Amino acid sequence: MSTAASDVRRDTSEEWQEYYQRLGKKNTAALWEVLSEIVPVQPRRACVPAMWRYEEVRPLLLEAGRRITAREAERRVLILENPGSAGQSRTTQSLYAGLQLVMPGEQAATHRHVASALRFVMESDGGYTTVNGERITMQPGDCILTPSWTWHDHGNAGDKPVIWLDGLDIPIVNLFESSFFEHSPREMEPVTRPGAMVAYPYARSRETLEGLYRASAIDPCHGVKMPLANAATGGSTLPTIAAFLQILPAGFRGEPYRATDGTIYCAVEGHGCSRVDDATFCWKQHDVFVVPSWCAVRHQAESEAVLFSFSDRPAQKVLGLWREGQP
Repeated sequence: MSTAASDVRRDTSEEWQEYYQRLGKKNTAALWEVLSEIVPVQPRRACVPAMWRYEEVRPLLLEAGRRITAREAERRVLILENPGSAGQSRTTQSLYAGLQLVMPGEQAATHRHVASALRFVMESDGGYTTVNGERITMQPGDCILTPSWTWHDHGNAGDKPVIWLDGLDIPIVNLFESSFFEHSPREMEPVTRPGAMVAYPYARSRETLEGLYRASAIDPCHGVKMPLANAATGGSTLPTIAAFLQILPAGFRGEPYRATDGTIYCAVEGHGCSRVDDATFCWKQHDVFVVPSWCAVRHQAESEAVLFSFSDRPAQKVLGLWREGQP
C-alpha cells in the first residue's frame, strides 16, 4: 500500500472501522487487510521442527497398555503432536503420525475409514494386520499400507508388545470435510489370501536399497534415497503419501535441502544428527523427527545409517504445488 493510502486510512480510522463492521454484517471482508497473511511470499508454517525420542515415549505407550485395552481405545495410539499445532492432532500441516501398541494376545477390531494409512513396524514378534482379507505378518522395518476405505484389523499372537509408527492423511481428509468411518459387523477380518500387495518387507527393501548404494552415486543432500513404489500402480506409496528409505554412508555430511512437503522421519539403523533450520536432532534407532514445509535439513551420520520417511509429496505434485531446492 502506498504512503498516501496509508495516510488516508490512518486519518479516517473510525470511518474504516465502521465500514469494516458493515462488511462483517454482510459476511464479507476486505482482502487488502489479509492478503499478505493468506498469500505469503514464502510458506508460512504453523508446524515447527520437533523430535520424539523412542526411549522416552515407549514407556508412556506401555503405560497406556496397562491403563486401557485395545477394545476400549479402538486404537491405542499416542499421537506425535507437533508443538506448533497443539491440540490439532497433526505432525505436519497435512499428516498425522502416532505410535500404536498391541499387547500380547490382543486384537484391534475391524474398521475402515476414508483416511489412508501406512504402518512402519518398530517392534514385532507375532504381530499381524489384515487388509481386505490379506493377512500380513509384521516384522521390524516392514511398511504396511491401509489404503482408503479398506477393512483392516490388527493383532498380536506373540508374547511381547507390538509397536509401529502410524502415518495417516487425516488432516487432508478433514480439510476437504470428507471423512467417513465405519465399524465392521465382523470383529475380525476373514483371511482370504496371503498379504502381498500392501506390504514392503524390510529385508527386501533393504536389499534393493543396498543394490542402489553399490551402483549409484551419493547424492550430496540425501545419500542414497529410494521411494517405496506402489506394487499395483507403480506410482507413489499411496495417492496422498509417499514413503522413502535412504542410506547415509559412514561419515556422510549432507548439504542443506528443502522442499514444500513436510516430512516425518524415523531412524531405522545406526545413529546420526539432522539439523532442521536452527534445531539439531541427534537420533538413534526408532527416534522420530519432523521437517516441516520449506525448512532446510542437513543429515549427518558417523556410521552407516538408514532413515525411513514419509510426506504428502504425491498430493502436492498432482495439484502442482510441490517445490524443492537448496537454501
